[in-house]
Amino acid sequence: MRRFYAILAVLVLVAAVQVVRVQRPFTNWTDYGGTADNARHVALSQIDKANLNRLGVAWSYPSRDTLSYVFNPIVVDNVAYVLARNNSLVALDATTGKEIWIHEDLRGIAPRGINYWESKDRSDRRLLFQMNSYLQAIDARTGKSIMTFGTDGVVNLREGLRRDPATLVKVQSSNPGKVFENLIILGSAAGEHYMAPPGDIRAFDVVTGKLVWQFHTVPHPGEFGYDTWPPDAWQYVGGANTWGELSVDAERGIAYVPTGSPTYDYYGADRHGANLFGSSLVALDARTGKRLWHFQMVHHDLWDYDNTAAPQLATITHNGVRRDIVAQAGKTGYLYVFDRVTGEPIWPIEEKPFPASDIPGEKAWPTQPVPTAPPPFSRQSLTAAEINPFILTSRQRTEWQKRISSARNEGLFTPPSYRDTVSIPGAQGGANWGTTAADPARGIVYVLGINVPSIYKLSSEAPRPGGLQPVGPAEIAAGHALYEQRCQSCHGGSLTGGGSYPSLIDVTGRLGAMAVRDKVIGGGPGMPPTDDLTDPQLTSLIGFLANPSSLPSGATVDDAPALPPGPVVATGAAPAGRVVPDGRAGGMIGPDYPKGIRVPEIRMYTGYGMNGTIVKPPYSTLTAYDLNTGTIKWQVPAGGDDARTMAEGGKDTGYILQRTGIITTSTGLLFQAGGDRTLRVYDADTGAVLWTTALPAGSRGIPVMYEAGGRQFFLVNATSSLQGSGAGRAPAAGAVPAYVAFALPEASAK
Repeated sequence: MRRFYAILAVLVLVAAVQVVRVQRPFTNWTDYGGTADNARHVALSQIDKANLNRLGVAWSYPSRDTLSYVFNPIVVDNVAYVLARNNSLVALDATTGKEIWIHEDLRGIAPRGINYWESKDRSDRRLLFQMNSYLQAIDARTGKSIMTFGTDGVVNLREGLRRDPATLVKVQSSNPGKVFENLIILGSAAGEHYMAPPGDIRAFDVVTGKLVWQFHTVPHPGEFGYDTWPPDAWQYVGGANTWGELSVDAERGIAYVPTGSPTYDYYGADRHGANLFGSSLVALDARTGKRLWHFQMVHHDLWDYDNTAAPQLATITHNGVRRDIVAQAGKTGYLYVFDRVTGEPIWPIEEKPFPASDIPGEKAWPTQPVPTAPPPFSRQSLTAAEINPFILTSRQRTEWQKRISSARNEGLFTPPSYRDTVSIPGAQGGANWGTTAADPARGIVYVLGINVPSIYKLSSEAPRPGGLQPVGPAEIAAGHALYEQRCQSCHGGSLTGGGSYPSLIDVTGRLGAMAVRDKVIGGGPGMPPTDDLTDPQLTSLIGFLANPSSLPSGATVDDAPALPPGPVVATGAAPAGRVVPDGRAGGMIGPDYPKGIRVPEIRMYTGYGMNGTIVKPPYSTLTAYDLNTGTIKWQVPAGGDDARTMAEGGKDTGYILQRTGIITTSTGLLFQAGGDRTLRVYDADTGAVLWTTALPAGSRGIPVMYEAGGRQFFLVNATSSLQGSGAGRAPAAGAVPAYVAFALPEASAK
């Protein structure tokens, strides 16, 4: 009889589960990265290796402007939320792409994504996002601002950071943070200049907006790690922030927070010491902010080696024992693997000696941690013999070979010097946001790595006007067109800026052409990198910024054109969120140190120094790690930018065009939407390309996958309208930048 009741109980439970599935016959992508752990792994089986070649466009939603979005859509209850129409949030039917509602004119919104939260009874459903350094919430069903959140609908993120809020323009990260239970956990990105704000990790109540906890990444007196800094550093050192992606073990309530370098990035004479918690992985109690454990990947970071890629959570079999692990891919090109609970390295990480600095006042840390396993995923050295033989002219190759031969070039962790210093991976190399995924149950982690060097050269002279190349009317007009495509949505048609976006009027005169060039390439807080521009395009764009009044006859600088009609429910931010301080971010120079604090007499400066096309292919790679063994399962060039393609006349793919999101499935597929206008699907077990198709434009955001109406959809942001020099499939004639959803034919899906 007991056995009968046990069987009956199981049958009732199964029936209950089946009822739930009938009531909600779709799978959501409710979180940036898909789920709290950012695995970007989908347990859907409709699309597999056998029917992959039958994928087609199910629906498409044009972005309706000329902007290039890096937005990661989310999908909840058969509703897809995207950013389009000159920075408007748009709710779409996830099976048809039809507009449901539009919240217009959110200029200044964190560009890479938003968060979704719902109450247990689902009566309260919210979209949370950062905009102009305010945290805000809107009703996910109506699209209207929730005015009971914070103060008059907003939380001012500039407050509580030990800097005068009135002097801070940017604090928000471009990434959306992470929702856990009734909290939203946020990092920040307030600039890389001297005296930038510190990168405190903060959690806010999703209903009230109240600050719940705050973790100091530059420790205060009495806090753990305080002795790794000069005594007063917490009053003036900034950075050590999380501008990238964080992941959460929802079952254990642990947030894994990757941090970046302290500021100033390339010179640390005012911050002697190891500098915890800069360039670290920090495990925090997600409910309280209490530090559980940490590991510092780079001591006293002088290379801008921020940890920005999403930590990947997986379960492996190690020495015959099942272990839950967290793997952090770094800009260094290493994958660091730890026990998820204790922080113990799965394989030994050894402290090895590295070169000393030759800059007066600087004290580079004598050792750095080097994993014994697994092997690195990106190139970590560059010699004169490895200069690109395909893209550069013979004269350029000779010049670069001489420059590399005479540079300070002692391998990884060579400190920046007064002369050219080779750093590979560079400031935008290795792993970055959106470049990791996992098959958690199998212990497989995937990393999209970038092989791009930086050439640093320190100077005690602050950035100043200069370096502008002469341009003619045609180049200025071309630069104007680029400005409209890439810059106008934030800085306005008249270059005056708005919200948290600064004015670009006389920007080349104020900062210098080379500093502007570095900023355009490398991006910054609230500004995605525009790293697929050729040198002539950069020259044209900077030429326009220097001469906006010199457009050819008939050309004008206007704001964005009127949008087509639609179900607009609101315009702009919550009213309080439109108030922005008058301060400036300060560029690389920054404000003065606080009075009474002893600091170095000089400051040093350098740019990002990125020179991607000087390296021979591949510029980027896809690597699959089997973390059960600590080995590379396979590695292939990402996006076809291999040596054979180059030798056969392929054009420069743009060295970071492939820096975009990847998704894996339980059917053994790995999807990657490239910046070169091509969607590629790889065999997740071998790295072989199984299927490709053209996109209407390049992709700069992370794609998503979900199930709705009985069909499995793959939704990709293909809105990067500027083609640059990218190779890859040409889009169809008349192709329009859009969010594109792929699926099997309806008959096949059923």
